[in-house]
Amino acid sequence: MTATVFTHVSKSFGQVRAVDDLSLTLHPGETVALLGPNGAGKSTTLDLLLGLRTPDSGTVEVFGTTPRRAIAEGRVGAVLQSGGLMEEVTVRELVRLACDLHPRAHPVAEVMAAAGLESVADRKVDKLSGGQEQRVRFALATAGASDLLILDEPTTGMDVSARQAFWEAMRGQVKQGRTVLFATHYLEEADAVADRVLVLQGGRLVADGTAAEIKARAGVRRIVFDLDTPPEESALRALPRVTDVEITGRTVRIRSTDADATVHAVYAAGLYPRHLEVAGLGLEQAFLAITESSEKEKEVAAR
Repeated sequence: MTATVFTHVSKSFGQVRAVDDLSLTLHPGETVALLGPNGAGKSTTLDLLLGLRTPDSGTVEVFGTTPRRAIAEGRVGAVLQSGGLMEEVTVRELVRLACDLHPRAHPVAEVMAAAGLESVADRKVDKLSGGQEQRVRFALATAGASDLLILDEPTTGMDVSARQAFWEAMRGQVKQGRTVLFATHYLEEADAVADRVLVLQGGRLVADGTAAEIKARAGVRRIVFDLDTPPEESALRALPRVTDVEITGRTVRIRSTDADATVHAVYAAGLYPRHLEVAGLGLEQAFLAITESSEKEKEVAAR
């Protein structure tokens, strides 16, 4: 059975098409990162998946039924960046309430431990730090045996150790066959954690694959070397297949769509690079390259 299926889903707000003919499928046991610049449609996509909004056209299914029914059955948990928490109650009281309401609840102590909340169990929720609030949201999302976990910027406000503990807990959830879908601006998290990456741009799915596949799809390599006397930047930009140049002191950084041709031209120009390195782009650079390319294609189509 599939976990989630979007079939030609669109959603507009006035003249703004937030989600545009989106089709995708999520499977049990996947950890999926949802990436995209601001305004790409990530939040609206999550809202549709949670039944908080209904599509203008197309269908959204969660475990073969509607999002709201799946949530009522306790099959979906969510950590949302927005939305307040109950005030004037302790962390333990709020987590206990979530467990009492869940159709397939876990023991309160187990949920508290998994979220790392024992030390603040008796603290009022409105007295927590931002990172602690996120851990409370995580506890509420995992109060029961949900099959799909939807996380919107889940580690915002957490320090490094808290982030590591959070993702270790998520790996435990995935090992039990659950699906984890998370939206994040921390692209290093997506690179390290996700076994699948979705990139949205303008409400459309512009890339879908592993982090390695997304990097390869960008089609750009990074070339770094040192020169005793670097030439003018314009001379380096004139080399074949170069898309970007940065010179810092004696260090030259070039992006190229054909690293072999560019490096050959560097030597042919009489330059003698030292400490030459050629590597693929990181996920962040690949993400920027893909979204920029998609935006240019959209502008051309609109002319």
